Amino acid sequence: MANLTLVYGMRLLPSDEVASVGDATLALKNGNEAHVTMHILEGSREAIEAQLRLSIEAFFDFYPEI
Repeated sequence: MANLTLVYGMRLLPSDEVASVGDATLALKNGNEAHVTMHILEGSREAIEAQLRLSIEAFFDFYPEI
């Protein structure tokens, strides 16, 4: 399998300041675009870290061939 690239972004904001979240757009070398769905995790630092770990594990479950 070829090397892979994981695209992600993170930013912490006060919970009451987030109005909406949209997709991120990627420009591919072949001229096409791809979209990355952004996700929101809320809670204490510990709760966010625990949920992020679970989300990462679940993400890789979508790709059992890796």
